[in-house]
Amino acid sequence: MSFHVSITFPFDHIQHPEAFISQAAVLECAHAAEDAGFTSGTVTDHPIPSYRWLDNGGHYAQDPFVMLSMVASVTTRLKLQTNIVVLPYRNPFIVARAVSSLDVFSGGRFIFGMGAGYLKPEYKALGVDFDTRNDLMDEYIKAMKLAWTGEDFAFEGTGYTAVGNRMLPVPVQKPHPPLLIGGNSKRALRRTAELGDAWHPFFVPKMVTDTARTANIESDEDILAAIAYIHEHCDKIGRKVYPDVICSGTFSMQGKWSSQEAIDNFSHLRDLGMIGSGAGVITDSRSEWCDNVRRFGEEVIAKLD
Repeated sequence: MSFHVSITFPFDHIQHPEAFISQAAVLECAHAAEDAGFTSGTVTDHPIPSYRWLDNGGHYAQDPFVMLSMVASVTTRLKLQTNIVVLPYRNPFIVARAVSSLDVFSGGRFIFGMGAGYLKPEYKALGVDFDTRNDLMDEYIKAMKLAWTGEDFAFEGTGYTAVGNRMLPVPVQKPHPPLLIGGNSKRALRRTAELGDAWHPFFVPKMVTDTARTANIESDEDILAAIAYIHEHCDKIGRKVYPDVICSGTFSMQGKWSSQEAIDNFSHLRDLGMIGSGAGVITDSRSEWCDNVRRFGEEVIAKLD
């Protein structure tokens, strides 16, 4: 199996609008990513973040389904990945409809990365209870899976009820696009075993997790312990096939970056049992972004198989 390598798209960099905030930018960046051989291109999800978070290192985000639809329209092979959608922010059937539409019209190229999120002010602005986000997330995944069957279904949710509803067309991928479950907590690991197709960890040091309300994953021991916990829970609930592990971004291209360091990074992750990870480019220039992406394809991706 080829190692899954994703590239983070730069469309959130609104401080450089001439470089990244245009249809021309989508076209050029998407073509560069596809030509370089990346498995997928990723976008994130922050509809209305707080100014305190933004002013202390946070970032804006475009609508993920809008951006991936634009990317889909100018590519044919590149997979379209959310990294991540904060699932409890939206009614699950609205999300299920967006997912199905994107998967159908892209020819089955969507990868659904999702998480419970951690920004309490954003939850408050969207009218969603922060303290119940984990329960909502589990519930929403179950609701979406019912909608994706294409059959008539009933479902009693939190503040909504399907009394006999149907959604067509269903996703091209069966039974639905891959569900990548983000989060480092024990709850997220159990969710992966119970409802997901892969664990999608974000490796961050404790100094970050103390403010982000999530568990820290920063060493090989942390990673292996988390994978072991997932496997133990799979055994407990009777799941026969263990979920894959596809990391979020673990390598940044900036300045005179080393292709060998990138190869070593991804090779090490593969040795730990992971099937994929991501990369990003730090630059304020679209041409430099595309040049780095193409170089990465030639010097890194081509040598990983």
